[in-house]
Amino acid sequence: MQRFLWMLAVGAYAVLVLEAVAGANPWPAIVTGAAYTALVVLGSWLLPGRAPWWLAGYILLQIGLGLVMFGAAHAAWGGTLLLIVLVVQAAQLLPLRAAVVVALAVPLGHVGMDLGEGVREMAGMLVASLMALVVTRLLRREQQTRQALALANAQLAELATTQERNRVARDIHDGLGHYLTTVQMQIRAGRALLGRDPDRADEILAQAEEQAREALSEVRRSVSALRAPRVPLSERLERLAREASQSGPPTSVEVRGASRGLAPDVEEALYRAAQEGLTNVRRHARAAHAHVLLDYRPAEVRVVVGDDGCGQPPDGTGGSGGYGLTGLRERVTGLGGAVALDSVPGKGSTLTVTAPA
Repeated sequence: MQRFLWMLAVGAYAVLVLEAVAGANPWPAIVTGAAYTALVVLGSWLLPGRAPWWLAGYILLQIGLGLVMFGAAHAAWGGTLLLIVLVVQAAQLLPLRAAVVVALAVPLGHVGMDLGEGVREMAGMLVASLMALVVTRLLRREQQTRQALALANAQLAELATTQERNRVARDIHDGLGHYLTTVQMQIRAGRALLGRDPDRADEILAQAEEQAREALSEVRRSVSALRAPRVPLSERLERLAREASQSGPPTSVEVRGASRGLAPDVEEALYRAAQEGLTNVRRHARAAHAHVLLDYRPAEVRVVVGDDGCGQPPDGTGGSGGYGLTGLRERVTGLGGAVALDSVPGKGSTLTVTAPA
């Protein structure tokens, strides 16, 4: 907008000079027009952001100088265009009401002319001033809208980055963290049996090796963002239960209702819920048995992970959960579902995750 204003001012001054040199005494119009144009350029450069009294003083000075210039130019086109430039500048710098006052004041340069001609000229200049005011305000609003849109886009990009970072963190914890926990438990069990039962220790360490291989596959899947061919959720939970039984308490799986296809993000959230629940059973529950329920209902699907252990919440905070449960809640609530953790000391814990389907 600043360069646009400069171009208007210089172009209007060029018209004034061309008209003035065609007359008998051009210098008053040329000098006052030059001073006026120079102030327009300086004002557009220095005034934005200044205190209101700076703006008011500048506009009053320009109105006075502009009327003198307009009279020296004998109300020619060049002088008219320079006064319109002042309206454009006022529309940029001032509030709307103050800019309207400037637009109404500019036609006063025709005061003193013959009544009929003066009224016609004032009416024409008033219409031109108001049109310049409206167009400038619309351009200003469009520029502000574009700036606000650019800011909003930047904020959305930042939000998307944050959400993607959180998703990756959840996937690392829910996927890789699960496998590494299992490997740790298996290695610990293998070392404990190494001296008295080498064959059983070797079997457990082989399972740990397989889990490490699965962890590597999980990392590759996350990095490449490639999805392996999907298998039914019930089969994935059966496999998860077998893995949990190898390094923790015996774990069973029950499926209720008619199995049906689920949205990939819903299925992944339910699987991660079961994974998180069984990981916490192995870490904290000291349970003799764990159970996973996959319950297909008409409008939702539930995964329930229960155990018969000590019943203490995984972080000792009364059931609020650690990072894993926090990430699980973020994942599930983002889908419109819910997460509940119930714990009874001495009787076990139950993690219930519900998602729309």
